Order: sequence, then C-alpha cells, then structure tokens
Amino acid sequence: MSTKDIKWLMFVVTAIGNFIAMLDSTSVNLALYPMSIDLNVTMGQIQWVIVAYMLVLTVFLPFFGKLGDIFPKNKLYASGFLIFALGAFLNTTADSFLLLIAYRCLEALGASIMLSNAQAIIVSIFKHERRGKALGLNGCIVAIGGMSGPALGGILINYFGWHSVFVPCIPIALAGAYYSWRMLPHMIKTDKTNFKFDYRGFVYFTISLFALLLAISEGYSWGWNSLKIITLGVITLIFGALFYIRDHRISYPLIDFSIFSIRPFTFGNLAVMMSYMAMFTNSILLPFFLQEILKLNPLVTGFLILPYSLTLSFIAPISGRLSGRYGGRYLTLAGPLVYIIALTLFTLYSKNVQMWQIVLASGILGIGNGLFQSPSNNEIMTSVRKDEIGIASGILALSRNMGNILGVAVTITLFQTFKSYFIEAGLIYENAFLDAYRITMGFGILFGLLCLSFAYIAYKR
Repeated sequence: MSTKDIKWLMFVVTAIGNFIAMLDSTSVNLALYPMSIDLNVTMGQIQWVIVAYMLVLTVFLPFFGKLGDIFPKNKLYASGFLIFALGAFLNTTADSFLLLIAYRCLEALGASIMLSNAQAIIVSIFKHERRGKALGLNGCIVAIGGMSGPALGGILINYFGWHSVFVPCIPIALAGAYYSWRMLPHMIKTDKTNFKFDYRGFVYFTISLFALLLAISEGYSWGWNSLKIITLGVITLIFGALFYIRDHRISYPLIDFSIFSIRPFTFGNLAVMMSYMAMFTNSILLPFFLQEILKLNPLVTGFLILPYSLTLSFIAPISGRLSGRYGGRYLTLAGPLVYIIALTLFTLYSKNVQMWQIVLASGILGIGNGLFQSPSNNEIMTSVRKDEIGIASGILALSRNMGNILGVAVTITLFQTFKSYFIEAGLIYENAFLDAYRITMGFGILFGLLCLSFAYIAYKR
C-alpha cells in the first residue's frame, strides 16, 4: 500500500470521530422535544442534555490535547471511541433526567479525546492543496453525519422512541476504536519524562467556564439580578483571572496565549465561534417550531432539516479544495453572507409556511456554512508554525465548542425570556411562541454579522 493510500485511510479513521459526534448531536437536537415530554422537564431544563455534553467536551479539550503529545495516537483515539460507545449505550437505558445528563457527560469525555486530536492529525499528514481537500472532505463527512442524524433520528424516534437515537453511534464507535488501534500512528515524538501539565490551571479554567455557562443557562429562571447569578459572575471573573495570570507565569501553560498575537488565528477563531452560535440558533429552535407549532411528527421534521446537511456535504469539499489552492479569504466572507440570507428567511415564516420554503431556507443555510467552515479551518491552521499545530488544533476545537455551548444557552435563554414576556402581555401561546422565535432568530443573524466582521479582519491583506 502506498504512502498516499495510508494517509487517506488514516484520515478516514480520524474523520469517523467527527462523523459520530455530528450524528449524535443532530439526532439529540431532534429528540429534545420528546425527551422533555417523556421525562417531564421544561424546555429550559432539557437544554442541559446538550449543554452538559458540550461543557464536559470543551473543558477537557486542552487536557486531552496535551495527552496527545505523550501517548500514541492509536491508543488515545481508540480509548476515545470506546468511552463514547459506552456513554451512548448507557444513554439507551436512561430512565431519568439526571441519569441521562450523567451518561451524556461520559459520552462527552470520549468525544473530547477525539476532537482534541483530530484536526492536528489531519493537518500534520497533508500539505497545501491536499490539506485543503482533506479539511473539506472532513467537513463533508461531518455533514453526512449531520445529514444522517435528522433523517435516521426521525425514523427511530417515530417508531422506537427517543432512546433509540443513541444506538447507531455504538457500532460505529466500536469499529472506529478497532481501526484507530490498528492504523493510527503508534510512535510518539515527545519525551514523557519532560512532559508537564498545568493541573491547577486546568481547575481554574474548568471552574470559570462552568460558572459562566451555568449563569447564562439559568439566568432566565433564577433572575439576572439574583444573588446566584451575581455569585456565578464573580466566580467566572476570579477564576478566569487566576487562569490567565497563571498561564502567563509558568513555562508549560495550558493555553499558550502568545499564539493569539497572530491576527488570522485570533479573529479566525472568533469568526468560527460566531458561526456556530448562528447555526445553533436555528438547529435548536427549528425542531421545536416544526413539532410544536406545525404539529409535524419527528420523521417529517427530520426530512425537512435534511437539506441543510445535503447542501453542506456537497459544498464543503469544493470550498476546502479551492481554499487549499487559492486561499480562503473570499470564501470565508461569502459563507456568512449566504447563511444570513437563510436565517432572514426563517424570521419571515409563520404557521402557514409551506414545506418547500423550509427546505429552501435549510438548503441555503447549508450552502453558507459549507462555504465558510473548511476555508476558515484551513486559514486558521496554516497561520501558525508547524510546532504550534497541536495547540492550534485544540484552540480551534475549543472555539467551535464554545460556539455550540453559547449558542444553545443564549438561544434557549432569549427564547424563553421573550416567550414569557409575550404571554404575560396577553398573547396566546402560539403567537407568543412565533414572536419569540422570530426575535431569537434575529440574534442568530447578529451572530452571523459578527462572524462576517471577524472573518474580514482576520483575512484582510
């Protein structure tokens, strides 16, 4: 087998981790509504099925990224798959809200191992145009996972209940563990005896991030001026400052802040975070709109979301290859412009919306995201030195997942706040829902505009 073939097989094994993460995420998004009904919890509470997963995944990214420097990639990646498979299996048995959250956190540990190392593996084994092509194909595989999630999830939920959405990831993760062990690099370049990890900084980082997300998620129910929220804000600032100061004083920081002096890297990551916040505004609210207002079953809901992943899977490899050959500056600007148009269309829809209109807006949204993600990832990863690729990969994954977490928390908080306000103002539930839905989607447009602005600053000549 040629070196080229081996590299592409390694790529496929690596990309499978991203595939099942997206498959799981989109399936769970679709299952939130039946979960909330079955477990008898509110929409504000059920968001923790996603937030807890994203929070655990995010805070452990630096830790597992560091482990990737001292343990063979095959063993580390295989363990990530196995932990993910175990968490997914336990989710199928969850009969209470607290158990579901606990098992999702376990699943997130496995996902964190894979995501913290995937980008670095891909970037390290490919050069120039092939790197752009590989990143684009990775986006395509992720999109296929996203495309399969709503359709497969809709069928499973409709016929077997929401527990079944976790089943497809189990055999895929087990297969990924086997082939990771067999095919990914066995050797390491770093001397374990010289390895140091900032455990105190990791604790500071975890506490600060957890307090921030808890405050954003529960601000609506606890009250923004309540003692709990103020306390969480103080904790966020104190431990965030401690983390920042410590990382500047030690020689082995958890996150090397000097890398943020690179303009394309810093503003590129901000653009990525804003893009994910914009995408999650739609991915969280649209299933609720389709099932609660239009009264569609999960199967139809899944197929209406499908065009997003379909167009994304078609555009991502093309834009990735073009960015590898010509650069991604104009593509990273075109992407947000296109998906802002789609988000604007969603704000115009009412309970009389036609299915073709939802399909159209979902398809345009996928085109915009496909134009943006692969070129943006390529520009960010190629803006740093070769010896900083591992750090850059971890921070890029951190930006994506921070966008996911903040997108979920901010979207749910805004939607619940506006909906309650309109109900108290005398509107019937359906009208209150629609008005809150449109305003919250407007914030998604704002996130898209911020993404466009950051991308312009990041990649301007």
